[in-house]
Amino acid sequence: MCRYCTRSGRAAAAPATSGRRPSVTDSPITAQGPAAPAAAPQGEPILQVRNLVKHFPLTQGILFKKQIGAVKAVDGVSFDLYRGETLGIVGESGCGKSTVAKLLMNLEQATSGEVFYKGQDITRLSGRALKAVRRNIQMVFQDPYTSLNPRMTVGDIIGEPFDIHPEAAPKGDRRRRVRELLDVVGLNPEYINRYPHQFSGGQRQRIGIARGLALNPEIIICDEPVSALDVSVQAQVVNLMEKLQDEFGLSYVFIAHDLSIVRHISDRVGVMYLGRIAEIGSDAEIYEHPTHPYTQALLSAVPVPDPEAREHRERIILSGDVPSPANPPSGCRFRTRCWKAQDRCATETPLLAIPERFADSGTLAAHESACHFAEAVSY
Repeated sequence: MCRYCTRSGRAAAAPATSGRRPSVTDSPITAQGPAAPAAAPQGEPILQVRNLVKHFPLTQGILFKKQIGAVKAVDGVSFDLYRGETLGIVGESGCGKSTVAKLLMNLEQATSGEVFYKGQDITRLSGRALKAVRRNIQMVFQDPYTSLNPRMTVGDIIGEPFDIHPEAAPKGDRRRRVRELLDVVGLNPEYINRYPHQFSGGQRQRIGIARGLALNPEIIICDEPVSALDVSVQAQVVNLMEKLQDEFGLSYVFIAHDLSIVRHISDRVGVMYLGRIAEIGSDAEIYEHPTHPYTQALLSAVPVPDPEAREHRERIILSGDVPSPANPPSGCRFRTRCWKAQDRCATETPLLAIPERFADSGTLAAHESACHFAEAVSY
C-alpha cells in the first residue's frame, strides 16, 4: 500500500469485506442472479441524511422577478451510510439522484434538512469548516469528458487537491504521490504529462477516481460514474472501485440508473421516485422481494437472457407519464401511475417504514417501503 493511503495519526481503515468479491468478469451482471441476504450494517453510520429537501424556485419577470412556484427536485430524503458500505441509489431520469449527490457535497445549498458527517451537520458549514469536511468526502462525476479540464495535464488534475489542501502533501512530494495514484488506478505513471484528450473514456474515468482518492477520503459520492462508458469498460471501472473499497475501507454512495450494475456493487439499495425514496433495503431484499409497486415495475422491465424465463415472466406496464416535480401529486407521488392506488393514497403520504404485515415475518420482505399497500413479489 502506498504512503498516501494512511493519514498521520490514524491507521488505514480495515477492508470493507472479508475476502475478494467476485468481479464483473467472474459472473455476468444480471438482475436475476442469486444473492444471499446481506448482513445488517454494523456500528454507527458515518453519514446520516435526514429529511433532505431541495426546491428550485420558478420565477417570472425580468426586472422584478416574482416566485410563482418551485421544482421539488428532492423532497424529504433520509438514509444512513455505514463505514465500508456501498449504498446504491437508482431511479429513472429526473427523480433527483444527482441533486442528492450535490447536496451531500454541499455543492447545492439545501432548502431544508440535515446531512450529518460524524455527527456534524455539513449543510450549516461554510469556509474553512466546510473545506475540512470536503477533504473526507470526495466525488466522482458522471461525464469523464467534461469533468476534466482539457487545458491541464493529468499530473495537474490529480495534484490539484494538494493545492487546495497543502497539508495533505509537501510540495516536493506531490509529483511522486500523483504517480502512485496513477499506478493505484491502473494507469502508467509515465502518463503524468499527458492531457485528457489523449485518453479513452474509461481511462479518463480512472483519472477522475484517482483525483477523488488523492486526499484519502472516507466517503466517495459516485454520480453515475459508468453511464457514459461501454459495457466492457464499465466492468473494468466497477471492478476497480470494488478493489479500492476493499483495500482502503471506502464508503460509496453509488448513483446510477442501471439496475444490474447497482446490484453488483451495492450492499444496500434505495429506489427514488420523483424526489423521494420509495423503498430501501439490502440488494437481496430489493431485487428478490420488492414490496413497492414502482420497484416491482422497474425490475419487471429488466431484460432476461433466458428465453424460457422471459416467456413466463409478467411484465408490468405503467400508464401515463411521470408527473412534473413542479406540481407533484398529493399523498403518494406514485399514485397517478399505480395499479393499486386507492382514495387513501391521494390524501395520506405513506411513510418510509417496514410494513406492519412484514415487520415480524423475518423474511426479505421486512424492509422499508413507502406504500400503504406494500405486497411482496418474488423475482
